[in-house]
Amino acid sequence: MTSSPLILELKGNSLDDGPGIRTVVFFKGCPLDCVWCHNPESKKPGVEISFESKVCVGCHTCLETCTPKALSLENPLFINRDICNLCFDCVDNCPSCALERIGRGMDISDIIDQVMKDKPFFDTSKGGVTFSGGEPTLNMAYLGRAAKGLREKGVHVLIETCGQFNYDSFMELVYPHVDLIYFDIKIIDANDHKKYCGLPNKTILENFKRLHRQYLKGGVKILPRTPLIPDITDTQENLSAILALYQEEQVKTTQLMAYHPLWQEKNQKIGIPPVLTEENKMGEWMSNERVKACEKIFISGGITLEY
Repeated sequence: MTSSPLILELKGNSLDDGPGIRTVVFFKGCPLDCVWCHNPESKKPGVEISFESKVCVGCHTCLETCTPKALSLENPLFINRDICNLCFDCVDNCPSCALERIGRGMDISDIIDQVMKDKPFFDTSKGGVTFSGGEPTLNMAYLGRAAKGLREKGVHVLIETCGQFNYDSFMELVYPHVDLIYFDIKIIDANDHKKYCGLPNKTILENFKRLHRQYLKGGVKILPRTPLIPDITDTQENLSAILALYQEEQVKTTQLMAYHPLWQEKNQKIGIPPVLTEENKMGEWMSNERVKACEKIFISGGITLEY
């Protein structure tokens, strides 16, 4: 992957991406293609255009500006991305910002400068910076330099990863500059993982085992996390298989993330048709009862849940 990735955004005052108050650096690009991705705009590494119909004021400026005629009110997704040339004239001339550019290049020094503005909040709350995405490890050298620069300034560094990366490169370029790793364990069955996430999970599971064994020897803390996706990851079979992995690897703590359907609106903004079917429950919020039932599987197996 290129050493100059695109950044989706820097989000300050986050309370959901690690301990304390944090600033989250969202990278663009991910090796996986999870059907439920809560940040679908982060999947592709390249720049994109989003359109939010609720913000559009109907001035038609974009229609008049678009040279390739990629925009149409008759198109349910508004933008024909097969003919859009990403000139961004529509974005630059949209008075309501209903059309937006997704992804921008940033120098590492600019990231560090922006994150450091929140240093007082980190110090008082025991927070820090979280590198997320997408998948930040797609750009090992860039990520490592950014993490190193912030850690040298006394900022706690957390990496959120799907686990699909080259282990040796990670250990050399990133691991020395990290305080905490959030590692997603979504699906144990390799075929199901490929079906729902786009790739088998052999590399992911191998990387998790190696990093957790390193943690048990005094290395960087690693917290495995599982998103609870209706009828996909939250099944008794899958969660029991994850529990068995944790017991085998002496994992003591995990985190379960309750499902919400808000990502569906994000899909629409970047031109992805709805993926809901009548057979699944991906359009519904997950009930507290279902979350508690999932938690019970791990608690009964001797695993502590971190919230």
